[in-house]
Amino acid sequence: NYVELDYDLSKVMFIATANTVGTIQSALRDRMEIINLTGYIVEEKIEIAKNFLVPKQFEENGIKKSQLKLSNKVLERIIEDHTRESGVRKLEQKIAKIIRHTAKKITTKKKYDPKITEKQLEIILGPAMSRDKYQDNSVAGVVTGLAWTAVGGDILFIEVSLSKGKGKLTLTGNLGDVMKESATIALEYLRAHSGQLNIDPNVFDKWNVHVHVPEGATPKDGPSAGITMFTALASAFTQRKVKSGLAMTGEITLRGKVLPVGGIKEKILAAKRAGLTTILLSEENKKDIKEIKPIYLKNLKFHYVKDMIDVIKGALLHEKVRNPVKV
Repeated sequence: NYVELDYDLSKVMFIATANTVGTIQSALRDRMEIINLTGYIVEEKIEIAKNFLVPKQFEENGIKKSQLKLSNKVLERIIEDHTRESGVRKLEQKIAKIIRHTAKKITTKKKYDPKITEKQLEIILGPAMSRDKYQDNSVAGVVTGLAWTAVGGDILFIEVSLSKGKGKLTLTGNLGDVMKESATIALEYLRAHSGQLNIDPNVFDKWNVHVHVPEGATPKDGPSAGITMFTALASAFTQRKVKSGLAMTGEITLRGKVLPVGGIKEKILAAKRAGLTTILLSEENKKDIKEIKPIYLKNLKFHYVKDMIDVIKGALLHEKVRNPVKV
């Protein structure tokens, strides 16, 4: 346009990046070949920081290697406590801030220890970010799920509460249409197959059901919380305990099938960060696990299911919770 010369764009390849494809207009998305890149684990981020990010910031800020030392432990704390991302963009920003902090001391000729400690991180970078940690489910109707977000994997909690009423279903937590449909499917399947779970079919018309997903300010959508919602509902109506250290992800159908979902690697990393030990997945996700490096799977057990009855067998104990509600 500026020099008024013709240019053949048919031979040009355009490469674009995005944190999530959900916000790309459908007309544009249909014309794109999408390549999904998985996030990094902590160990990979540490190596990237040591070999690329730290040397780059040393050079940009005029700092010599002998003037500042960042140990692997400190880098790990920066990653775990001060960033929340699948990549390393924020990590580089935090490293740059630490190096600038040191550069200021050097230019003002203040005495300092070149070795950065974990205690200094809060002074330089501010308070650590809060992260969801797994809390042992001692209450009926509370189940841990796994989600895939723009910043990588995360855990979420599905909470179900029952109150005397006429069978009304209430959904809260800033849920999207697909997630609301999953809750409806889960409840209808539970109602239709109550006999298999030793639930009195009449209770569904005597109790109101409230399904909530915490962090209501954050929009949530997608089908992968289907089995989590179903398990939470089953736990609430049976008052049975959920197995300790368990998380799950999977789509459900009205026929009772459990379908595979995406973002498995990111969800596994989220489970490891939260201290979970067992992950319940669709049988069809087994092929995804085989493609993941063993280092990601260390200290994790996987339970694969084909249908929603299998989910209950793998997720709930026969033991009732303490002080169960008489449903």
